[in-house]
Amino acid sequence: MSQKTLSDLNACSKDDFVGALANIFEYSPWIAEQAAAARPFAGVNQLFAAMKAAVDRAAPELRLALIKAHPDLASKTQRAAGLTAESNAEQNSVGLDRLSDAEYEAFERVNNAYRDKFGFPYIVCVRRHTRDSILRDFERRLPNDAQTETQKSIEEICRIAALRVDQLVISDDRLRVQGRLSTHVLDTHSGKPAAGIAVELIELSDLGASRVVTRAVTNADGRTDQPLIDGRPVPIGRYELMFSVGSYFAQRQVPMSDPPFLDQIPLRFSVSDPEGHLHVPLLVTPWSYATYRGS
Repeated sequence: MSQKTLSDLNACSKDDFVGALANIFEYSPWIAEQAAAARPFAGVNQLFAAMKAAVDRAAPELRLALIKAHPDLASKTQRAAGLTAESNAEQNSVGLDRLSDAEYEAFERVNNAYRDKFGFPYIVCVRRHTRDSILRDFERRLPNDAQTETQKSIEEICRIAALRVDQLVISDDRLRVQGRLSTHVLDTHSGKPAAGIAVELIELSDLGASRVVTRAVTNADGRTDQPLIDGRPVPIGRYELMFSVGSYFAQRQVPMSDPPFLDQIPLRFSVSDPEGHLHVPLLVTPWSYATYRGS
């Protein structure tokens, strides 16, 4: 997806505008066509509002066609037939291209149950979820009626589109679609930030293998140089932060037992607000540790 500046989108021909934004909404260039008439846009928020307004005022049959243009999640048949580049990247980002057998069977079961009931695919903004939370969302939504699910599908499509616009369009303003996850470590034995502690962030899974999201080492401030997750939503789900503290205290010749009472400290927590800022610190001595939910 080649990035475009908002000023270029304001100045280009209608055909070029539609060509650049055609797949912001899956296989639905008519939305970009309608938005083109509202140019020039003062910011990306105004651009996205114009595209969303086109969806909101569309006839019911056109909105249903928009829903049906989306692929099933984790469908091997549809992957073989070819997804849009955007859908492929989005599904890969959450690991839907490398499911365990149990996960694949679970996705196939809920996809079929959802289609059998509603006649259109289950749609969720996968960049805001982990595999486990997608399956839980499936189960929560399946009892709904068709009207409720039609509206919910449109809302999720707009979330997907907002993230695509955020990736594509360069503007002075930004859509509010990004979250942040950060940590820091305080050595309360010495009363100083703990530098040089290896940190590993792991996404936990019920049916498949847990996945390492990122690895980092704390700096002189006891923080990682970059947030653990930044510039995108923090997917809803369960996580573990693993802190390697035994080697840190050993290198500083702090008296400890052998083997150390605390070597690696796992902190398990959950994310429920993908666009929020979640801070998970560690306060540690060779004999104790504490944490809290920061922001």
